[in-house]
Amino acid sequence: MLPENQDELTDRRAAPPEIEPISIAEAQAILADALAPYLADGWHVLDRSPAWARLTRDKRNLDVRVDLLGEVEAHESGLTPLQDSGRLIAWVLLLAALLLMLAAAAALGIW
Repeated sequence: MLPENQDELTDRRAAPPEIEPISIAEAQAILADALAPYLADGWHVLDRSPAWARLTRDKRNLDVRVDLLGEVEAHESGLTPLQDSGRLIAWVLLLAALLLMLAAAAALGIW
């Protein structure tokens, strides 16, 4: 039912405003500003693109993303299984190298 003072249906909805995505250079600048506090806090960059970066510290990952409108999103998560196994392999190789050097030093009479 129409109000008494309105004779016909009219569309009063306004057209949605045109959305302007930001440029790659703007995304890079926004991402650099967003990463600065994390880098100062001891996070290390694992991977980075113009609008996305993955940081790591201890046993945590941080994904920081700049969307098309220039909004920054950060998501923190645990290490992936691949990262866990990579760290374990690195420790095993380090210990094996140390033991091999000690064995070589003992065989040569240095130690």
